[in-house]
Amino acid sequence: MTRYARRFFSALGLSAILAAGAAQAEDKKVSIVDDRGVTVEIPAQPKRIASISYFADDVALALGIKPVASTYMTAGREPDFLLGLTSGMKQIGQRAKPNLELLSEAKPDLIIAIRRYTVGNSAQLQNIAPYVAYNMELLEESYSESAALSKLLGKPERGEQLNADFRKHLAEFAAKVPKDKHPRFLIMWGGATPFAFHTENTSASIVAAIGGDNVPGPKTPGGEFGIDLSLETMLEKDPEVIFVYDSGPDRPHESNPIWSQLSAVKNNRVFYVGDQWVETNGPIAREIVLREAAHYLYPNTFPAVDVKAEAAKLIPAELQN
Repeated sequence: MTRYARRFFSALGLSAILAAGAAQAEDKKVSIVDDRGVTVEIPAQPKRIASISYFADDVALALGIKPVASTYMTAGREPDFLLGLTSGMKQIGQRAKPNLELLSEAKPDLIIAIRRYTVGNSAQLQNIAPYVAYNMELLEESYSESAALSKLLGKPERGEQLNADFRKHLAEFAAKVPKDKHPRFLIMWGGATPFAFHTENTSASIVAAIGGDNVPGPKTPGGEFGIDLSLETMLEKDPEVIFVYDSGPDRPHESNPIWSQLSAVKNNRVFYVGDQWVETNGPIAREIVLREAAHYLYPNTFPAVDVKAEAAKLIPAELQN
């Protein structure tokens, strides 16, 4: 065999070894325990992420990773806080009822889902790809969930940094709020009987952390993160600022004559807020909610917020183009 041939086959053998090593790395599995308390084996290096909720989109984009599939909150509305980048992902239905056939077509190797909407069909999801479910309800969970998902996606340091940055920003905003003002506020889904959120809920926790007084108050131990709140009760508590999750043009609460008697309504301090207020547990959403809440509560102290401009600071430029 000539010297050239020996070099050729030696190089070929090295390439084969490297390729085999890469394949083994891709085949490697890691085990994690999700918020269901279920142990899930996932790829050590997941490449194709599907998000049931905006949480995984939020975390992944902040890490410089674009998921392949996503549910939506409202059909045809791409969220500004994610720069509309979900339009480039396969749409797999509304977050409360994802289309499993469309999800399968996306060929994910990891599904990140909101627990309460998917636990009932967890077996079907697991048949498509490893399925990890998070609660996505409370501010303390925001820190743990963001860190856990960042680790799953191979960027644990960045996840910890995003958490540290938000804690710092939350403290900085809280230090600047007027000390003599504690506006009564309410965060709600609209409806004939609105559904309002207790203080531990992520968006409500952020507003409370900067001086707001949440009308529904804290949740009972082991209780739900929200409560049906009649307009009669709402009038009794009389919030000064109301945040309404904007789910479209259907607003039956506005037809109730009590609605017009509320101080927030009389003073034009009812704000129909974007999807970041619903899906607040990711690092992009919570930063934007903090800034919006500060402005809505204290408009003379904090400036109005350009949602897309704030999102662009957190999503790497290469994903924006």
